[in-house]
Amino acid sequence: MKLGLVIYGSLDTLSGGYLYDRKLVEYLRSQGDTVEVISLPWRNYAAHLTDNFWFRLPNVVARRSKAATTAKRASGKQSATHHKYDILIQDELNHPSLIFANRRQRPYPIVSLVHHLRCSELRPGWQNVFYRMIEKKYLQSVDGFIFNSSTTERVVNSLAGNKKPAVIAYPPTDRFGEPISEEEIINRAQMNPLRILFLGNVIERKGLHTLLKAVSFPRLAFRVDVIGSLTSDRAYTKHTQELITNNNLSSSVFLHGSLDKGPLIEKLKQAHVLVVPSSYEGFGIVYLEGMCFGLPAIGTTAGAAGEVIEHGETGYLITPDDSKSLAAHLTSLAEDRGLLTRLSLNARKRYLRQPSWEETAKSIRDFLYSLAE
Repeated sequence: MKLGLVIYGSLDTLSGGYLYDRKLVEYLRSQGDTVEVISLPWRNYAAHLTDNFWFRLPNVVARRSKAATTAKRASGKQSATHHKYDILIQDELNHPSLIFANRRQRPYPIVSLVHHLRCSELRPGWQNVFYRMIEKKYLQSVDGFIFNSSTTERVVNSLAGNKKPAVIAYPPTDRFGEPISEEEIINRAQMNPLRILFLGNVIERKGLHTLLKAVSFPRLAFRVDVIGSLTSDRAYTKHTQELITNNNLSSSVFLHGSLDKGPLIEKLKQAHVLVVPSSYEGFGIVYLEGMCFGLPAIGTTAGAAGEVIEHGETGYLITPDDSKSLAAHLTSLAEDRGLLTRLSLNARKRYLRQPSWEETAKSIRDFLYSLAE
């Protein structure tokens, strides 16, 4: 099968959504499919909307020569039309650039790969009214969907109206291999201080400010390791650095930036709990990746974190920006190492229950083939 994938920027971008796209491309190619990545330049939202004036979807490949066409007609056979793709996949992140392009007649179905909707993120209501209108137009312009969670499916169907062909395919969670042993988890739980890991790009949606406010409340021994890009939102990174300084957290909170796989694994092995209190997650692959290392996860009730985290069993769910509740949960884990051990072992078991990426990627491929028939 011949496939196209529309994204912004590079497929190697460090984020959960791009990891999903990258792993999907790798799987499809490993199965013998051809996948061409179509990259549009990263800019701001307003500039992306102007793409509608010039961007056109790839259409039909090179035409037959005149001699070949004449020969076909003379033989009495119909001339087959050769299209560039059987299906075009679009990362929904690109929605502002594609509305007009999708409305034009094209010879292949379009499938939108939806990680989460921009209008689901926490921001002033008037802004989300605008984003909701734009995303609705885009969602109604495609022929089918790949969803990363049941939550994302429900939100899209609620906004777009008529339900279209779709598949729910959970993100890849096996990039670190087998989980650490129960013995390692039990021994680690007795170590001091409580080691808290934040894993994600340092942007406002990921909620690092909520964690920093939370650890400024309790007077407990703790360490926070922040792993993720410090350049995705420089203004927000500066704000978090000021929070660290103003709350006298410099000796306990460490900003590492992005780490290669080896050093990242070491930080995951050393941590006791993963805290990513995002204002919204379409799925939250990071929570399951932490559970591979026996880390209870703390996320929020906004989005799909609840599909991964069972409150009080494999971690905790707080409302967005609720730093006081977060502080209380961290205090409980620091003071009650039996509780920490129980949640850590439960987190490991939750990771083992997750379907493999091989299974979910196959379900995507089967779905694409059904649309191409």
